[in-house]
Amino acid sequence: MMKKFYISTAAACMLTLLPATSLVAQSVPALTAMNRLDRLLNDIATLRSDVVQLIVESDGGVLEESEIQMLLKKPDGFYWETLTPFPELIVTNGSTLWNYQPDLEQVVIEDWDSSRSELAAQLLSGNIESLEGDYRIEGVTLEDSEHQEFELLPKAADSVYQLISINFMNSELESIYLNSKNGQQTVWRFENVVRNQAIADAQFEFVPPANIEIIENDYAQ
Repeated sequence: MMKKFYISTAAACMLTLLPATSLVAQSVPALTAMNRLDRLLNDIATLRSDVVQLIVESDGGVLEESEIQMLLKKPDGFYWETLTPFPELIVTNGSTLWNYQPDLEQVVIEDWDSSRSELAAQLLSGNIESLEGDYRIEGVTLEDSEHQEFELLPKAADSVYQLISINFMNSELESIYLNSKNGQQTVWRFENVVRNQAIADAQFEFVPPANIEIIENDYAQ
């Protein structure tokens, strides 16, 4: 059985490689798209959401579906807990990152490094300069004015992804599509989104349970 991946995260009937039913050939100028995306991301101070993650094969078949709970608190608080089918927790307070895998009875602890952070945290960080350094940002003109879509095209030739699509509905985060070069697609669909309500800092700390293996990685050495 294939284990999920992130980075890191729509129903099966919606799973075309990109939501293309309402696309118009014309693109919004890149600078305008960057500014619009910057405004939408910077309107998010905290975010709480259920996430449905789908791993989709190149033929459109769903390889895996996961249920995830996500919490985000800028600048550095990030919580990504996979509930099913393979329980796993990734959480950081901005200085330490914990990766807890209950099935393996182990937790990996390491210094947090924003350059190696989960892709979801990178995309939602609001650091538009960082995103612009890694991606060419384009806006897509849609017939539905309530729906805004942004395409991120990786600049690095060795990027795993061919295209990343971030979608908003009525200025609320709706979905992210990650199209890999091998034809596989990861879909993150955000549900029950609560924006800019207080989230305690304690949500971004983790105390390992007793009697589990603790692995400490120090990348600064």
